Amino acid sequence: MKKYAIEFKNVYFSYGKTEVLKEVTFALEQGDFLGIIGPNGGGKTTLLKLMLGLLRPDKGQILVLGEEPLKARHKVGYVPQSMDFNLGFPISAMEVVLMGRLGASRIGRRYSEEDKQKARRALERVGMWEYRHMPVGSLSGGQRQKVFIARALATEPKILFLDEPTASVDPDFQTDLYDFLKELNAEATIVVITHDIGVVSSYMKSIACVNKHLIFHEAGKITQEMLEMAYQCPVDLVAHGLPHRVLPTHGKK
Repeated sequence: MKKYAIEFKNVYFSYGKTEVLKEVTFALEQGDFLGIIGPNGGGKTTLLKLMLGLLRPDKGQILVLGEEPLKARHKVGYVPQSMDFNLGFPISAMEVVLMGRLGASRIGRRYSEEDKQKARRALERVGMWEYRHMPVGSLSGGQRQKVFIARALATEPKILFLDEPTASVDPDFQTDLYDFLKELNAEATIVVITHDIGVVSSYMKSIACVNKHLIFHEAGKITQEMLEMAYQCPVDLVAHGLPHRVLPTHGKK
């Protein structure tokens, strides 16, 4: 019997009178690596927030690891697109990661030895242990992102969600990050929002294209229908190995 990490059943969501998601139905198996693509404003981040329980659907059902999203929150890790973080605040990389060990019921309590060991392991996994005492504000953009990923990993999540994790970082970091996520996928389900079509083709097992409606492909294959939804125009797909390149179709409007 298949075990699902995430299930959407005929989900609708609106901000006020603006419909953002409509008739969204799909099931993601545990151990999958899902890439979410689509145009800006198409509903990608809203979809992710519904998975996290940060938003509730107007209609339909969402299950995360067989539970309502809020009940499963202790089983997931989340790296948002941008952290609301004061870079001048004197906090070390280790302290940021330790914060990931604090649940709502543990605010005000001291960190245990187990917390410290798991924070260390998370920093080691992303290659940032030697920077543990460094103020986060003094790190490069890529290094800070690694620290925030370690913060999410410190809870040992069964599902890791990342919203455009390579935004504003250098290309070398992008490659290293997706290599790391591919390795991590042996232990956890991964869900990533990205605009990089080449990355989706190279690393991800399943693809969801979102633009109010959702097209889900379990084989990790990017279809012309997905790209036309994502880019909102007719396209031809020219693939010379990987990554893919998207071109407009001449003579069509």
